[in-house]
Amino acid sequence: MRELPAWLRGTVTLWLAFWAAVHLYFGGFGFPEPIEMRSLHLLVFTPPLFLLYPAFPKRSPMRRPSVADWAWAAASAAPHLWVFVFAAAVSDRMEYVDPFTPTMMALAIICMVTMLEAIRRAVEPGLAWMVAICLLYMFFGHHLPGVLNTRVFTAAEIMEAAWLVPTAGGVYGPLTGIVATTIAVFILFGSFMQGSGTGRLFSNLGAVAAGRYTGGPAKVAVISSGLFGTMSGSSVSNVITTGAMTIPLMVRIGYRPAVAAGIESAASVGGALMPPVMGAAAFVMAEITNIPYGDILVAAAIGAVLYYFAIVAAVHFEAKRAGMKPMALQDIPAWREVLADLHLVVPIGLLVHLMMERWSGNYAAFCATLAMVAVSWLRARTRMGWREILDSLTNAGLTMAPLAVSIAASGVVVSVLTATGMVVAFGGIIKELAGGNLGLLLLLLCLTVLVLGLGIPTTPSYIIAAAIGVPQVLELGRPLGVDMMQAHLFIFYFAVIADATPPVAAAAFAAAAIAKASPTIASLHASRFGIAGFTVGFAFIYDPGIMLRGGLVEILTATSIQVVSLLLITASYAGYLVRPMGLPLRLLLGGIGLFGAFGHIAPDMLRLTVTATALCATAALQTMITRKDSMIRPVVVLAGLLLALPAVAQDVAPQQAGPTPSAIRARGEFNCGVSTGEPACSPPVR
Repeated sequence: MRELPAWLRGTVTLWLAFWAAVHLYFGGFGFPEPIEMRSLHLLVFTPPLFLLYPAFPKRSPMRRPSVADWAWAAASAAPHLWVFVFAAAVSDRMEYVDPFTPTMMALAIICMVTMLEAIRRAVEPGLAWMVAICLLYMFFGHHLPGVLNTRVFTAAEIMEAAWLVPTAGGVYGPLTGIVATTIAVFILFGSFMQGSGTGRLFSNLGAVAAGRYTGGPAKVAVISSGLFGTMSGSSVSNVITTGAMTIPLMVRIGYRPAVAAGIESAASVGGALMPPVMGAAAFVMAEITNIPYGDILVAAAIGAVLYYFAIVAAVHFEAKRAGMKPMALQDIPAWREVLADLHLVVPIGLLVHLMMERWSGNYAAFCATLAMVAVSWLRARTRMGWREILDSLTNAGLTMAPLAVSIAASGVVVSVLTATGMVVAFGGIIKELAGGNLGLLLLLLCLTVLVLGLGIPTTPSYIIAAAIGVPQVLELGRPLGVDMMQAHLFIFYFAVIADATPPVAAAAFAAAAIAKASPTIASLHASRFGIAGFTVGFAFIYDPGIMLRGGLVEILTATSIQVVSLLLITASYAGYLVRPMGLPLRLLLGGIGLFGAFGHIAPDMLRLTVTATALCATAALQTMITRKDSMIRPVVVLAGLLLALPAVAQDVAPQQAGPTPSAIRARGEFNCGVSTGEPACSPPVR
């Protein structure tokens, strides 16, 4: 980003702050008509990108925009200004029936070119290339053979589909609508959290909670990154915010730079999974599925906790194996430092309460933002003056601008996939490769999302993969009762962790730059520390108890399986449980952990019994060998309790009608009538 001269920096700052404040006002008092709101959102946030981001960082001026940059900014505003002025006419026109005039054609071309250039500069070149390839596919797809062949599209049809079909997709489609309304207000709430000092609260809380234990700085990084995720939901911003403090501390106590970068990036990526303010993709999910956002938060809560539990366990085992020390006492803040900022959690609690009461997301975030300003005045150290409010509004605008163009581009991709029929074609290809096997289909979709994550951000990759894969998951998952939320959460998790998986991992690259380590090695470490993202993603489909579904037995069983399996897996690759482990034992425990996490074909109680027995036996044996106290002793007790709780709950829980999903899988039966209300299916042919 450029360092602009003072007069221009002030102008851009006031522009972004003003329009961010306008979005906050709309969140509380109502939005304009959809086409007006969407065109206004792009009109005010696209032009600043050409002033803030140089065309070529090594050749373009870094202290001022060039004449070409001003021309790009003016050109990018023209299409959105025209739509805003003639919003009523655009809303009333019949898509693909009313003529697409030469003026519309010229503006559509300008919109596509400037949007691609803004994405290339400020977001990700890979996303710009994907949009360009999609548009070219509409032009030349009728020349391609086989499943890639399309009908002939005229230039007017292509530009209209990409630009001026607000009901189905394109630049002004529903995706732009959700980012211009609900997501914008939540971004403002997160920005005001940072401006009020909530970040300091989270950082101090993480240090106090974990700093005194083995590998303290790494655990502080995990906890603080998870808490910071409630503010931004952005993996890269989490890395930059918390990593500047935690990565040097981790290196100082003995973690290798690449490992420290991997821990920080894995923890920061998980911020987009952490309620109550998950990443932008979660709001898009609510819009696509028509599922209340509060329901999504509830369903994702245990999964998010499991993700961070696995990282904490992994860094603990790594630290014990290496003999690392806790944080220095002088680096750990006193509890009074935490308590001095504790009042700042009140707006977060208010937001969660309003969401659980089914208030609209934008109005809940509006109320919580105002509450954050009011609560900050309770103490002098957190009091937000006009400068802090202005900075918060500006930072929110800086976050909204690149997100606006990236979501608009996602709308173009979805519009092209829909118009050409490639959603059906790609879905058919994946379904054919899966051969009717749900597990293989999920694996192919997992790989698809991770590949998409190589070149495009989380939200666009989630949108595209959901359009392609969700119908197939619902069809093949019908015998197990897989529903819309399960399918979307599965794809959402892999879209999020794609930011930390090689070969291109934005969060890992940012962390590696701080640690001065290899980005590729850092991303490999991030993948292993974030292993829970893979296990939880599949558990959403096969173990819906982690979504707080079913009875007490199912919830406890599903959660216990994940906890014990993740302990085995993390101990295996760390090479330490109570004491260092040799390769044969590591491979054995790792295999048992993978069986527990992914062996969904086996009955749930068998998976839990095998994994918990392996964990307890290994820990007990190693404890007897060491013949001294160990910090891991509570793990033995925990595993025993996890093994016993489902059985106890089974005795006290009321009997429920109908077979459980695990029993159905064990017998190879279907339960079509259980969740769909349709007549029961016949058992499969053996």
